[in-house]
Amino acid sequence: MNAPTKFDVDVTEGTGKAGTFPEGLAITVRNRRFGRDDAATRWWLNGDPVATAWHTALSATFPRGEALFIEAVKAHRDGVDPKLAQEIRAFVKQEINHTREHLAFNRGAEQAGYDLSRIDARVESLIGDVFARKPIVWLGITIALEHFTAMFAHEFLTHPRHFVGGDSEQVELWRWHAAEEIEHKGVAYDVWLHATRDWSRWKRWKVKSLLMVHITRSFITNRSKDCLDLLRQDGITGWRAKLRLMTYLFVRPGILRRIFPAWLAYFLPGFHPWNQDDRALIALYDSEYSAANLSAEPA
Repeated sequence: MNAPTKFDVDVTEGTGKAGTFPEGLAITVRNRRFGRDDAATRWWLNGDPVATAWHTALSATFPRGEALFIEAVKAHRDGVDPKLAQEIRAFVKQEINHTREHLAFNRGAEQAGYDLSRIDARVESLIGDVFARKPIVWLGITIALEHFTAMFAHEFLTHPRHFVGGDSEQVELWRWHAAEEIEHKGVAYDVWLHATRDWSRWKRWKVKSLLMVHITRSFITNRSKDCLDLLRQDGITGWRAKLRLMTYLFVRPGILRRIFPAWLAYFLPGFHPWNQDDRALIALYDSEYSAANLSAEPA
């Protein structure tokens, strides 16, 4: 992973003041739809059941997870400054679109023969446990999970090889989602800083760090269970399934290994998602999308 590029953000762990986007960056709601007319492919990612299982397991969590993110941010928006209020509205619109497209992706996985009901039941139970707690816990969990999505997004757009050989519509869904996750990666965190503005620096760091440790353990454990469930449906079971999954996650391409430095950065004093200025990846995505559209236009 590239070393973080730092720039001025009006935030430290001690101030409780909301941060700002990099100058010139705005949240753009790209209302796109993917794969509606294509027949569902079972192993859509380069014919690889393990890579397909990982992304399908992630996608299966997004509709309920993104509903949590929206509710957590909305629950703490009172009193935010007008700029952050505008960013929250754009964040919500993006997340609603992500939910719609991943519901469509998940339907495609079911049409290809996968049963996602056990995964959805597990996610529903976990989200129910979160909503049973105080709204500030919803927000603390949201900023941890938003950091995961931002780390994955950075990795996917920095290293296109993750999707080499994948069906074009599904690949574009993941690239689109990644660009928008990077774009709004600071919103929930700025809401967190606003919501905890009266907390001490130590309390803010302790609570967010403990929640991240909990979420990391839960995320890796449950997504691994989900993947093994999907692989079992492909007839890949036992030690062979576990070895192939661990190889995929930690060796080649090793996405969990590759995001580890960015994960550690979450625990640093003064952390803010925009301490890593990767907006160039958004511009790259937009330019490639525009170029593709232009090249597809009739002469």
